[in-house]
Amino acid sequence: MSSKKKTVWFEVEEGETVAECLQRLSAAGYSVAGRKEEPVFKEEAGEYVPIRQIIKFKGILSE
Repeated sequence: MSSKKKTVWFEVEEGETVAECLQRLSAAGYSVAGRKEEPVFKEEAGEYVPIRQIIKFKGILSE
């Protein structure tokens, strides 16, 4: 039995492309099962301003 988790979230790192993240996911033995994006905000003059988007891919263990 493998010690790897069946599902893992892979986050696109700072300076990494989506394609590079998908290659990393695949190299770790996972297949893409989902994607989610989360906005990151910072507060400027009392208002929240979006500064970037966090992209995550859900990987399921390939058998």
